[in-house]
Amino acid sequence: MAHLKATLLSKAEEDFIHDKSIECLKEVGIRVDSESVLEMLEKKGASVDYEKNNAKITKKMVNEALESAPNEVTLCGWDPKNDLPLPAPSYPYSAMNGCAVFIRDKDTNEYRDTTAEDAADVAKLCDSLDGINILWPAVTVKDRPAMAQTLYELWITLTNCSKHFMGDAVHGAHNAQAQVELASLLVGGKEELKKRPIISMIVCPLAPLSFEKGSIESQVAFAKAGVPVVTLSMASGGLSAPVTVAGMMLTSNAENLASLVITQAAAEGAPHVFGAESAPMNMADGSFNYDAPEFGLIHTGMAQMARRYNLPSFNGDFGGFSVGSDQRETLFDSFITFCACSGHTDFVAGLGSIDNAKGVCFKQLLIDSYTWECCREYLKPIDITDEKLGLDALRDLGPRGTFLTHPHTLKYLRNELIQWDEKKYELLIMEKEEQIKKAGELVNKILTEHQVAHVDEAIIQKGYDIIKAYEKKYAQ
Repeated sequence: MAHLKATLLSKAEEDFIHDKSIECLKEVGIRVDSESVLEMLEKKGASVDYEKNNAKITKKMVNEALESAPNEVTLCGWDPKNDLPLPAPSYPYSAMNGCAVFIRDKDTNEYRDTTAEDAADVAKLCDSLDGINILWPAVTVKDRPAMAQTLYELWITLTNCSKHFMGDAVHGAHNAQAQVELASLLVGGKEELKKRPIISMIVCPLAPLSFEKGSIESQVAFAKAGVPVVTLSMASGGLSAPVTVAGMMLTSNAENLASLVITQAAAEGAPHVFGAESAPMNMADGSFNYDAPEFGLIHTGMAQMARRYNLPSFNGDFGGFSVGSDQRETLFDSFITFCACSGHTDFVAGLGSIDNAKGVCFKQLLIDSYTWECCREYLKPIDITDEKLGLDALRDLGPRGTFLTHPHTLKYLRNELIQWDEKKYELLIMEKEEQIKKAGELVNKILTEHQVAHVDEAIIQKGYDIIKAYEKKYAQ
């Protein structure tokens, strides 16, 4: 089956990055701000310096982790029709970007702080959009206590959308256990959650080569619960990684291997996803430069390293984040999108993001969803078979023949060639002002009319009881 795949690294370069990553983990090691995780790694063979919180990881530990990690993972939806088998069969699955703290109000267009109501509306909108597969909570519920925000984001999203939820692990094992308890309510218990993980969790190392106490202890708890862990290295060249593309890839690769070792040390065979969202610093202001050409190149290289390890991967972003309006319009977005499409990662993120990922916009989310539906068609698998080649048809018609009425044409015309959805295509080619207006009308129509799969009110209340108990204990 033919399938478009971009390749950045040669086999020798893949091997070189891997070998240097092993050397880095053995000689430099990683900082782990958790005594319990350091003890766990020491039992697995790491050389640990408790005064410096440093663990030096051996090649044997990496090899054993790669051997025990599953090569295939299913990110399940609350509704099984939304299950996502990894590796992705053809094009990557898609998600929003996570944890924005500002939103462009869908009615007033005001750029304001995010709320729990916004989280519910975003989830409902995404439930209706074919271009969104994974619900990474796009907004932070800033009107809820900080220590309980991840719980509210999870529960609000799960009860307003039937797709897979990908959250954030930041607050420690107690928070992770509460998130597991919430998700278990919807699937019938913790053992059922292991069988059908309707949630996964992103863990971001602190580049370079450092794991903060709350997030790494969350990672261990999620691994033990069978919840897929998604490592997302965000090494920034010139700030938290060497400034070169090669240096950023080395840092991201080493962090991913270290994170994998921790997951497998916690629970052998636990599902784990290799991920990176690394980019150079913006030399003008020191910010994370999403518009840099290197951003897409690193994604392509890291997706290639994940394939080398035979691990599911999250290495790609769709669209640009620096746009403050409701329309993607920069040349750079096209190249970043191409890298996201052709790098052959399993899922990408970024739909709906604005303002360098600090904000989200309802209209942009809808426009991006429609655009992604078009972009992913360029990755559809192509059968190269005797029947599809059509040599028999060429024999029948000979030189200068016409295929318009030939049976081969009639057989494959409708299902072989891409037919754009006319209404979505019309939106995408509109002039900017008209497009923004129409997108706003569609968003309001969806939020008014779309029906999310029903969750029993008693279960919803049980979830909020869990959150309130947690809030009383930890968040006040």
